[in-house]
Amino acid sequence: MEEHESLHSHIQDGERTVLTLLRWLAVASLTGAVCGLIGAAFYHGVSLATQLREEQPWLLYAMPPAGLLIVWLYHVADMENDSGTNQIIASVRSRERPRLRLLPLIFVSTLLTHLTGGSSGREGAALQIGGSIGATLGKWLRLGEKNTNLIILCGMSAVFTALFGTPLTATVFSIEVVSIGILHYSALLPCFLASLVSYAVALALGVAPTAYLLAGGPALRALPLLQTGVLAAACAVVSIAFCAAMHAGARLYRRFFPRPWLRILVGSALIIAVTLLSGTRDYNGAGGEGILRALAGEARPWDFAVKLLLTALTLGAGFRGGEIVPAFFIGATFGCVAGELLGLEATFGAAVGLVAVFCGAVNCPLASILLSVELFGSSHVLFFALACTVSYLLSGRYSLYSSQKIVYSKLEPTYINAGTH
Repeated sequence: MEEHESLHSHIQDGERTVLTLLRWLAVASLTGAVCGLIGAAFYHGVSLATQLREEQPWLLYAMPPAGLLIVWLYHVADMENDSGTNQIIASVRSRERPRLRLLPLIFVSTLLTHLTGGSSGREGAALQIGGSIGATLGKWLRLGEKNTNLIILCGMSAVFTALFGTPLTATVFSIEVVSIGILHYSALLPCFLASLVSYAVALALGVAPTAYLLAGGPALRALPLLQTGVLAAACAVVSIAFCAAMHAGARLYRRFFPRPWLRILVGSALIIAVTLLSGTRDYNGAGGEGILRALAGEARPWDFAVKLLLTALTLGAGFRGGEIVPAFFIGATFGCVAGELLGLEATFGAAVGLVAVFCGAVNCPLASILLSVELFGSSHVLFFALACTVSYLLSGRYSLYSSQKIVYSKLEPTYINAGTH
Protein backbone atom coordinates (compact mmCIF):
# COMPACT_ATOMS: atom_id res chain seq x y z
CA MET A 1 0.00 0.00 0.00
CA GLU A 2 2.76 2.41 0.98
CA GLU A 3 4.72 1.53 -2.16
CA HIS A 4 1.61 2.21 -4.27
CA GLU A 5 1.10 5.62 -2.63
CA SER A 6 4.78 6.46 -3.06
CA LEU A 7 4.64 5.52 -6.75
CA HIS A 8 1.47 7.60 -7.21
CA SER A 9 3.16 10.56 -5.52
CA HIS A 10 6.22 10.28 -7.78
CA ILE A 11 3.98 10.14 -10.85
CA GLN A 12 2.13 13.27 -9.72
CA ASP A 13 5.41 15.06 -9.08
CA GLY A 14 6.62 14.07 -12.53
CA GLU A 15 3.44 15.35 -14.15
CA ARG A 16 3.71 18.68 -12.33
CA THR A 17 7.36 18.99 -13.35
CA VAL A 18 6.60 18.33 -17.02
CA LEU A 19 3.66 20.76 -16.99
CA THR A 20 5.81 23.41 -15.34
CA LEU A 21 8.52 22.90 -17.93
CA LEU A 22 6.04 23.19 -20.81
CA ARG A 23 4.41 26.25 -19.29
CA TRP A 24 7.69 28.09 -18.88
CA LEU A 25 8.91 27.01 -22.30
CA ALA A 26 5.90 28.84 -23.72
CA VAL A 27 5.78 31.81 -21.35
CA ALA A 28 9.54 32.44 -21.26
CA SER A 29 9.81 32.12 -25.05
CA LEU A 30 7.00 34.65 -25.50
CA THR A 31 8.62 37.00 -22.99
CA GLY A 32 12.02 36.62 -24.63
CA ALA A 33 10.64 37.30 -28.10
CA VAL A 34 8.81 40.46 -27.03
CA CYS A 35 11.76 41.69 -24.96
CA GLY A 36 14.19 40.91 -27.76
CA LEU A 37 12.21 43.02 -30.23
CA ILE A 38 11.84 45.98 -27.87
CA GLY A 39 15.38 45.60 -26.54
CA ALA A 40 16.81 45.67 -30.06
CA ALA A 41 14.80 48.78 -30.89
CA PHE A 42 16.07 50.42 -27.70
CA TYR A 43 19.67 49.43 -28.50
CA HIS A 44 19.51 50.95 -31.98
CA GLY A 45 17.74 54.03 -30.62
CA VAL A 46 20.47 54.68 -28.05
CA SER A 47 23.16 54.06 -30.67
CA LEU A 48 21.53 56.55 -33.03
CA ALA A 49 21.14 59.13 -30.26
CA THR A 50 24.82 58.72 -29.35
CA GLN A 51 25.91 59.07 -32.98
CA LEU A 52 23.84 62.25 -33.41
CA ARG A 53 25.26 63.76 -30.22
CA GLU A 54 28.81 63.09 -31.35
CA GLU A 55 28.14 64.58 -34.78
CA GLN A 56 26.27 67.60 -33.39
CA PRO A 57 28.06 68.87 -30.25
CA TRP A 58 25.55 71.72 -29.87
CA LEU A 59 22.98 69.18 -28.65
CA LEU A 60 24.58 69.50 -25.21
CA TYR A 61 22.87 72.88 -24.92
CA ALA A 62 19.49 71.27 -25.68
CA MET A 63 19.67 69.49 -22.35
CA PRO A 64 17.42 71.95 -20.43
CA PRO A 65 14.42 71.66 -22.81
CA ALA A 66 14.97 67.90 -23.11
CA GLY A 67 14.95 67.66 -19.32
CA LEU A 68 11.74 69.67 -19.07
CA LEU A 69 10.16 67.35 -21.63
CA ILE A 70 11.12 64.33 -19.50
CA VAL A 71 9.59 65.96 -16.40
CA TRP A 72 6.42 66.78 -18.34
CA LEU A 73 6.09 63.24 -19.72
CA TYR A 74 6.33 61.69 -16.27
CA HIS A 75 3.86 64.25 -14.91
CA VAL A 76 1.31 63.57 -17.65
CA ALA A 77 1.70 59.82 -17.12
CA ASP A 78 1.17 60.28 -13.36
CA MET A 79 4.56 58.74 -12.61
CA GLU A 80 6.40 61.66 -11.03
CA ASN A 81 7.31 59.50 -8.03
CA ASP A 82 8.73 56.68 -10.13
CA SER A 83 11.96 55.42 -8.53
CA GLY A 84 13.33 53.68 -11.60
CA THR A 85 15.17 50.40 -11.16
CA ASN A 86 14.46 50.46 -7.42
CA GLN A 87 10.77 50.16 -8.18
CA ILE A 88 11.32 47.13 -10.41
CA ILE A 89 13.42 45.37 -7.77
CA ALA A 90 10.84 46.12 -5.08
CA SER A 91 8.00 44.86 -7.29
CA VAL A 92 9.43 41.33 -7.24
CA ARG A 93 8.84 41.21 -3.48
CA SER A 94 5.49 43.02 -3.43
CA ARG A 95 2.16 43.29 -5.21
CA GLU A 96 2.91 46.73 -6.62
CA ARG A 97 3.50 46.01 -10.28
CA PRO A 98 5.25 48.33 -12.73
CA ARG A 99 2.77 49.72 -15.21
CA LEU A 100 3.09 49.28 -18.96
CA ARG A 101 3.26 53.04 -19.44
CA LEU A 102 6.72 52.88 -17.87
CA LEU A 103 8.02 51.26 -21.08
CA PRO A 104 7.54 54.22 -23.47
CA LEU A 105 8.46 56.68 -20.71
CA ILE A 106 11.85 55.18 -19.88
CA PHE A 107 12.48 54.42 -23.57
CA VAL A 108 11.96 58.01 -24.74
CA SER A 109 13.49 59.62 -21.64
CA THR A 110 16.69 57.58 -21.91
CA LEU A 111 17.04 58.47 -25.59
CA LEU A 112 16.64 62.16 -24.73
CA THR A 113 19.25 61.82 -21.97
CA HIS A 114 21.78 60.20 -24.30
CA LEU A 115 20.98 62.56 -27.16
CA THR A 116 21.80 65.66 -25.12
CA GLY A 117 24.83 64.33 -23.23
CA GLY A 118 23.59 63.14 -19.88
CA SER A 119 25.93 60.66 -18.21
CA SER A 120 23.87 57.50 -17.93
CA GLY A 121 23.81 53.92 -19.13
CA ARG A 122 21.17 51.79 -20.73
CA GLU A 123 21.07 48.53 -18.76
CA GLY A 124 19.27 50.15 -15.81
CA ALA A 125 16.63 51.30 -18.27
CA ALA A 126 16.60 47.77 -19.69
CA LEU A 127 15.66 46.37 -16.29
CA GLN A 128 12.76 48.80 -16.11
CA ILE A 129 11.59 48.02 -19.63
CA GLY A 130 11.85 44.28 -19.02
CA GLY A 131 10.11 44.50 -15.66
CA SER A 132 7.17 46.42 -17.12
CA ILE A 133 6.86 43.93 -20.00
CA GLY A 134 7.00 40.97 -17.62
CA ALA A 135 4.41 42.44 -15.24
CA THR A 136 2.06 43.19 -18.12
CA LEU A 137 2.38 39.72 -19.63
CA GLY A 138 1.84 38.19 -16.20
CA LYS A 139 -1.38 40.15 -15.86
CA TRP A 140 -2.61 39.32 -19.34
CA LEU A 141 -1.79 35.63 -18.94
CA ARG A 142 -3.28 35.53 -15.42
CA LEU A 143 -0.23 33.84 -13.98
CA GLY A 144 -0.91 34.61 -10.33
CA GLU A 145 1.25 36.53 -7.87
CA LYS A 146 4.28 34.23 -7.54
CA ASN A 147 4.52 33.43 -11.23
CA THR A 148 4.14 37.12 -12.08
CA ASN A 149 7.12 37.82 -9.84
CA LEU A 150 9.02 35.23 -11.83
CA ILE A 151 8.03 36.60 -15.22
CA ILE A 152 9.17 40.08 -14.11
CA LEU A 153 12.60 38.51 -13.55
CA CYS A 154 12.35 36.93 -17.00
CA GLY A 155 11.67 40.31 -18.55
CA MET A 156 14.58 41.91 -16.70
CA SER A 157 16.92 39.15 -17.87
CA ALA A 158 15.68 39.23 -21.44
CA VAL A 159 16.02 42.97 -22.14
CA PHE A 160 19.39 43.08 -20.33
CA THR A 161 20.52 40.28 -22.66
CA ALA A 162 19.12 41.98 -25.75
CA LEU A 163 21.16 45.10 -25.04
CA PHE A 164 24.38 43.61 -23.74
CA GLY A 165 24.57 40.12 -25.23
CA THR A 166 25.41 38.36 -21.94
CA PRO A 167 22.61 35.83 -21.29
CA LEU A 168 24.31 34.03 -18.37
CA THR A 169 25.13 37.27 -16.56
CA ALA A 170 21.66 38.67 -17.19
CA THR A 171 19.98 35.52 -15.87
CA VAL A 172 21.91 35.35 -12.62
CA PHE A 173 21.99 39.13 -12.11
CA SER A 174 18.21 39.46 -12.26
CA ILE A 175 17.79 36.72 -9.65
CA GLU A 176 20.71 37.78 -7.47
CA VAL A 177 20.07 41.54 -7.36
CA VAL A 178 16.70 41.36 -5.58
CA SER A 179 17.81 39.94 -2.23
CA ILE A 180 21.43 39.70 -1.13
CA GLY A 181 22.14 36.20 0.14
CA ILE A 182 19.23 34.42 -1.54
CA LEU A 183 18.95 32.77 -4.94
CA HIS A 184 15.60 31.41 -6.06
CA TYR A 185 16.68 28.53 -8.25
CA SER A 186 13.15 28.05 -9.58
CA ALA A 187 13.74 31.21 -11.63
CA LEU A 188 16.89 29.92 -13.36
CA LEU A 189 15.27 27.98 -16.19
CA PRO A 190 12.56 30.56 -17.07
CA CYS A 191 15.00 33.47 -16.95
CA PHE A 192 17.62 31.61 -18.97
CA LEU A 193 15.08 30.55 -21.60
CA ALA A 194 13.82 34.11 -21.92
CA SER A 195 17.40 35.36 -22.20
CA LEU A 196 18.30 32.82 -24.91
CA VAL A 197 15.26 33.71 -27.03
CA SER A 198 15.87 37.43 -26.55
CA TYR A 199 19.54 36.94 -27.44
CA ALA A 200 18.61 35.18 -30.69
CA VAL A 201 16.07 37.86 -31.63
CA ALA A 202 18.51 40.69 -30.86
CA LEU A 203 21.26 39.04 -32.92
CA ALA A 204 18.87 38.66 -35.85
CA LEU A 205 18.05 42.37 -35.59
CA GLY A 206 21.66 43.47 -35.74
CA VAL A 207 22.58 43.90 -32.07
CA ALA A 208 26.26 43.13 -31.58
CA PRO A 209 27.08 41.32 -28.29
CA THR A 210 29.46 43.17 -25.99
CA ALA A 211 32.85 41.46 -25.69
CA TYR A 212 36.38 42.71 -25.21
CA LEU A 213 39.73 41.31 -26.22
CA LEU A 214 41.90 40.97 -23.12
CA ALA A 215 45.48 40.98 -24.34
CA GLY A 216 47.91 39.34 -21.96
CA GLY A 217 47.37 38.93 -18.25
CA PRO A 218 49.46 37.53 -15.40
CA ALA A 219 50.26 33.92 -14.67
CA LEU A 220 48.53 32.32 -11.72
CA ARG A 221 51.09 33.14 -9.03
CA ALA A 222 51.06 34.53 -5.53
CA LEU A 223 52.21 38.08 -6.34
CA PRO A 224 49.68 38.80 -9.13
CA LEU A 225 46.92 37.34 -6.95
CA LEU A 226 47.96 39.63 -4.11
CA GLN A 227 48.07 42.64 -6.46
CA THR A 228 44.63 41.74 -7.78
CA GLY A 229 43.26 41.45 -4.24
CA VAL A 230 44.62 44.87 -3.30
CA LEU A 231 43.17 46.39 -6.47
CA ALA A 232 39.80 44.78 -5.69
CA ALA A 233 39.88 46.30 -2.20
CA ALA A 234 40.48 49.73 -3.73
CA CYS A 235 37.66 49.09 -6.21
CA ALA A 236 35.33 48.34 -3.28
CA VAL A 237 36.11 51.80 -1.91
CA VAL A 238 35.37 53.32 -5.34
CA SER A 239 32.07 51.41 -5.53
CA ILE A 240 31.12 52.75 -2.09
CA ALA A 241 31.94 56.27 -3.25
CA PHE A 242 29.82 55.73 -6.38
CA CYS A 243 26.83 54.46 -4.39
CA ALA A 244 27.14 57.25 -1.83
CA ALA A 245 27.39 59.91 -4.54
CA MET A 246 24.33 58.57 -6.36
CA HIS A 247 22.18 58.61 -3.23
CA ALA A 248 23.57 61.92 -1.97
CA GLY A 249 23.05 63.56 -5.35
CA ALA A 250 19.37 62.65 -5.49
CA ARG A 251 18.87 63.64 -1.85
CA LEU A 252 20.55 67.03 -2.20
CA TYR A 253 18.65 67.87 -5.37
CA ARG A 254 15.35 67.16 -3.60
CA ARG A 255 16.36 69.07 -0.51
CA PHE A 256 17.40 72.29 -2.23
CA PHE A 257 15.19 72.11 -5.33
CA PRO A 258 11.89 70.46 -4.37
CA ARG A 259 10.19 70.99 -7.74
CA PRO A 260 11.13 68.46 -10.47
CA TRP A 261 11.35 71.07 -13.23
CA LEU A 262 13.76 73.16 -11.18
CA ARG A 263 15.91 70.13 -10.32
CA ILE A 264 16.32 69.19 -13.94
CA LEU A 265 17.16 72.74 -15.02
CA VAL A 266 19.79 73.08 -12.29
CA GLY A 267 21.13 69.63 -13.15
CA SER A 268 21.36 70.56 -16.83
CA ALA A 269 23.35 73.68 -15.98
CA LEU A 270 25.73 71.71 -13.75
CA ILE A 271 26.27 68.98 -16.36
CA ILE A 272 26.99 71.53 -19.09
CA ALA A 273 29.38 73.39 -16.78
CA VAL A 274 31.31 70.24 -15.77
CA THR A 275 31.49 69.13 -19.41
CA LEU A 276 32.92 72.46 -20.54
CA LEU A 277 35.37 72.62 -17.63
CA SER A 278 36.63 69.09 -18.39
CA GLY A 279 37.43 70.15 -21.95
CA THR A 280 36.17 66.87 -23.42
CA ARG A 281 32.91 65.06 -24.21
CA ASP A 282 34.35 61.71 -23.14
CA TYR A 283 32.21 61.65 -19.99
CA ASN A 284 28.86 62.28 -21.68
CA GLY A 285 26.53 59.43 -22.56
CA ALA A 286 27.28 55.89 -21.43
CA GLY A 287 31.04 56.16 -21.97
CA GLY A 288 31.64 53.13 -24.16
CA GLU A 289 34.63 54.69 -25.91
CA GLY A 290 36.22 55.51 -22.56
CA ILE A 291 35.90 51.88 -21.52
CA LEU A 292 37.62 50.76 -24.72
CA ARG A 293 40.47 53.21 -24.16
CA ALA A 294 40.94 52.04 -20.58
CA LEU A 295 41.02 48.41 -21.71
CA ALA A 296 43.71 49.45 -24.21
CA GLY A 297 45.74 50.85 -21.30
CA GLU A 298 44.83 54.52 -21.75
CA ALA A 299 43.13 56.38 -18.91
CA ARG A 300 43.66 59.64 -17.06
CA PRO A 301 43.89 59.53 -13.26
CA TRP A 302 40.79 61.71 -12.86
CA ASP A 303 38.58 59.97 -15.44
CA PHE A 304 36.75 57.80 -12.92
CA ALA A 305 36.03 60.73 -10.56
CA VAL A 306 34.61 63.00 -13.29
CA LYS A 307 32.40 60.20 -14.63
CA LEU A 308 31.20 59.44 -11.11
CA LEU A 309 30.31 63.10 -10.53
CA LEU A 310 28.52 63.54 -13.86
CA THR A 311 26.48 60.35 -13.42
CA ALA A 312 25.32 61.45 -9.97
CA LEU A 313 24.43 64.91 -11.34
CA THR A 314 22.56 63.40 -14.30
CA LEU A 315 20.43 60.73 -12.65
CA GLY A 316 19.92 62.67 -9.44
CA ALA A 317 18.45 65.59 -11.38
CA GLY A 318 15.79 63.40 -13.00
CA PHE A 319 17.34 62.39 -16.30
CA ARG A 320 16.86 58.72 -17.12
CA GLY A 321 18.99 55.75 -18.03
CA GLY A 322 21.04 53.43 -15.87
CA GLU A 323 24.04 53.14 -13.63
CA ILE A 324 25.65 49.96 -14.90
CA VAL A 325 27.69 51.15 -17.91
CA PRO A 326 28.88 54.23 -15.97
CA ALA A 327 29.99 51.77 -13.27
CA PHE A 328 31.94 49.90 -15.97
CA PHE A 329 33.55 53.17 -17.08
CA ILE A 330 34.44 54.15 -13.50
CA GLY A 331 35.87 50.71 -12.74
CA ALA A 332 37.82 50.36 -15.98
CA THR A 333 39.43 53.80 -15.82
CA PHE A 334 40.25 53.47 -12.13
CA GLY A 335 41.60 49.94 -12.55
CA CYS A 336 43.73 50.99 -15.52
CA VAL A 337 45.55 53.61 -13.44
CA ALA A 338 45.58 51.87 -10.04
CA GLY A 339 46.44 48.46 -11.48
CA GLU A 340 49.53 49.82 -13.19
CA LEU A 341 50.63 51.50 -9.94
CA LEU A 342 50.32 48.12 -8.21
CA GLY A 343 52.47 46.41 -10.82
CA LEU A 344 49.74 44.86 -12.98
CA GLU A 345 49.39 45.46 -16.69
CA ALA A 346 47.20 48.52 -17.23
CA THR A 347 44.90 46.60 -19.57
CA PHE A 348 44.42 43.78 -17.07
CA GLY A 349 43.90 46.27 -14.24
CA ALA A 350 41.16 47.94 -16.28
CA ALA A 351 39.36 44.62 -16.80
CA VAL A 352 39.58 43.73 -13.11
CA GLY A 353 38.43 47.22 -12.15
CA LEU A 354 35.43 47.07 -14.47
CA VAL A 355 34.16 43.84 -12.94
CA ALA A 356 35.10 44.62 -9.32
CA VAL A 357 33.45 48.06 -9.16
CA PHE A 358 30.32 46.65 -10.78
CA CYS A 359 30.27 43.84 -8.21
CA GLY A 360 30.74 46.17 -5.26
CA ALA A 361 28.04 48.54 -6.47
CA VAL A 362 25.32 45.92 -7.17
CA ASN A 363 26.31 43.19 -4.66
CA CYS A 364 26.07 40.40 -7.21
CA PRO A 365 29.30 38.33 -7.03
CA LEU A 366 28.09 35.33 -9.04
CA ALA A 367 26.73 37.49 -11.86
CA SER A 368 29.96 39.50 -11.80
CA ILE A 369 32.13 36.39 -12.19
CA LEU A 370 29.97 35.27 -15.11
CA LEU A 371 30.24 38.76 -16.55
CA SER A 372 34.03 38.49 -16.56
CA VAL A 373 33.81 35.24 -18.53
CA GLU A 374 31.29 36.57 -21.06
CA LEU A 375 33.23 39.81 -21.58
CA PHE A 376 36.84 38.66 -21.35
CA GLY A 377 36.87 34.87 -21.69
CA SER A 378 37.73 32.28 -19.06
CA SER A 379 41.54 32.41 -19.15
CA HIS A 380 41.84 34.54 -16.01
CA VAL A 381 38.57 33.71 -14.30
CA LEU A 382 40.31 32.90 -10.99
CA PHE A 383 41.68 36.44 -10.81
CA PHE A 384 38.25 37.88 -11.54
CA ALA A 385 36.63 35.59 -8.99
CA LEU A 386 39.08 36.79 -6.36
CA ALA A 387 38.40 40.42 -7.27
CA CYS A 388 34.63 39.91 -7.12
CA THR A 389 34.61 38.16 -3.76
CA VAL A 390 36.90 40.76 -2.18
CA SER A 391 34.93 43.69 -3.59
CA TYR A 392 31.61 42.11 -2.57
CA LEU A 393 32.73 41.65 1.02
CA LEU A 394 34.37 45.05 1.47
CA SER A 395 31.55 47.08 -0.12
CA GLY A 396 29.51 46.36 3.00
CA ARG A 397 25.88 47.46 3.05
CA TYR A 398 26.28 49.97 0.22
CA SER A 399 24.31 49.46 -2.98
CA LEU A 400 23.21 51.42 -6.01
CA TYR A 401 19.70 50.17 -5.32
CA SER A 402 18.08 51.24 -2.06
CA SER A 403 15.33 48.64 -2.52
CA GLN A 404 17.89 45.82 -2.61
CA LYS A 405 17.36 43.78 0.55
CA ILE A 406 20.25 42.30 2.52
CA VAL A 407 18.75 39.05 3.77
CA TYR A 408 21.92 37.44 5.09
CA SER A 409 25.00 39.24 6.37
CA LYS A 410 28.14 39.32 4.25
CA LEU A 411 30.25 38.90 7.40
CA GLU A 412 28.72 35.95 9.24
CA PRO A 413 27.60 32.58 7.83
CA THR A 414 23.95 31.72 8.25
CA TYR A 415 22.94 28.09 8.11
CA ILE A 416 19.57 26.45 8.34
CA ASN A 417 19.76 23.78 11.03
CA ALA A 418 18.37 20.34 10.35
CA GLY A 419 14.75 20.18 11.40
CA THR A 420 14.03 23.87 10.91
CA HIS A 421 11.93 25.27 8.12
